[in-house]
This record gives sequence, C-alpha cells and structure tokens, in this order.
Amino acid sequence: MALCTLLLVIAGGLVTSNDAAQSVADWPLSYGKLVPPLEGGIRFEFAHRVLAATVAILTLILAIWSRSRLAWLAVAAVFAQALLGGGVVKLIAPAWMPVAHACLAQLCFGILVAIAARQWSWPVAVQSRTPVVLAAVVLFIQTILGAMARHRAGGLIPHIAFAGVALGIAMWAGLSVLMRHAENLPFRRSAMALLLLTFSQVVLGMGAYISRILTADDPQPMPMMISFTVAHVAVGSLAFGAAIAMLVIVGHGGVAVA
Repeated sequence: MALCTLLLVIAGGLVTSNDAAQSVADWPLSYGKLVPPLEGGIRFEFAHRVLAATVAILTLILAIWSRSRLAWLAVAAVFAQALLGGGVVKLIAPAWMPVAHACLAQLCFGILVAIAARQWSWPVAVQSRTPVVLAAVVLFIQTILGAMARHRAGGLIPHIAFAGVALGIAMWAGLSVLMRHAENLPFRRSAMALLLLTFSQVVLGMGAYISRILTADDPQPMPMMISFTVAHVAVGSLAFGAAIAMLVIVGHGGVAVA
C-alpha cells in the first residue's frame, strides 16, 4: 500500500510538471466517460485518477483486514484527498486547495509507511527521540513549502532556504541514532535511509532548479525539467517516509504492534 501511494504521488507530480492539471474538466467522470480519449495531458490526469481510485479501494481493504486505527485514519485521509482533488477540478480553486491536495498525499503516504514500520520488533532502550520527531516535522514542512512553490501559492525562496534547516535536522536525527544504536539493525537501516534520501533530495532539488532555469524559455515543459522535478517530489516523499519509519521504530523502542 505504501508503494501504491508513492506511485500515486509520482503520478500527481507528472500531472503538475506536464501542466496537465486541468486537462479533464469534470469529475468523477472524465468528459462524461469512464475512459476518455487518451491524448495530450489527459493521459497523465486520467492515470492519476485511476491510481487514486486503486489506492482508495486498497486502503479500505487494508483497514477492514487489519482493523487498526492507523489504517482507518489512512482511509479517511485518502477519501479527503479524493474530495480535494475533485474540488480542484470542479471549482475555481483557490491556491491553497492544490497545495492541500499535495500535502495530504504526503500524509497518506506517511500513515501507510507507519503501518508498515510497526511490523518489526527489536527491544532497545532509546535515549532521546526529540531529533527524530523534529526530522519528521521539518521534512513535512519542507513538502508544504515545495507544494506551495510548485502550485505558485508561494515563492521558491522559502523552500530553498528551509532546505538547509531540513538537511541539518535530518543529519542530527540520523547520526544520533547511528551513534547510539548502530548495533540495532532496524535503527541503523532507518537512519541510513533517512541520511541517503535527504542528501539525494538536495541534489535532485538543485537539478530541478537548474533545469527549470535552462528551459524557462521553452514553449512547453521539457523532459529534463520534468524528470528532475518528479524525481525531486518522489525522493522527498521517501525522505519523509524514512523519517516516519524511524520515528515509529524509535518511538516504540523497537517493539512492534502487529
């Protein structure tokens, strides 16, 4: 489910990066049909809708099967996400609506990562969880700033400036866990994943920014800019997911809840 939700986030990034957000003017049908003509930006928008419907159905099945409160929270988040997506299409949406749609997608992904992370158990005494909590919070704030920049609801400067804060706190969280609990396999893996993904995110962000400048005068989105931007969105989601996974593992002291 976490993987399906990540694919949905990537599909949403492709819609925005290809300027295809309003390619289909009605919802929940597409031009009054279940399957519209698959041409131009309609392809990206329709693929996004199919993935969204798939994630909604699978999340509901997961909640019924697992009977966990986190899974039912994921169901509520996914259906709220669908309503926001429909509102973006049906209404003359204010700038906050697509931003909220993008941020809620990250929360859906984070909840499903948390459900997955609770399946492992290695008892250990944890000294401090504060850096890990802060890492999850600042990485989510960074996704909000990124969504605001992508949907022209805010400037790019806050997103770039806060990247240094997010990187510093992610390094603090990852290195503190590695130094204190390097012998614990899930702790070590989650910390290394957070560090690797956060550094990769910074590199991809630079690539996305430079490619956008180089293609600014082109009449349509160029493949280089689209690739860097979508990869930046995807790895940003993975970095946030790694912080959530580490928070769940460290927060339970390594003890999983089945």
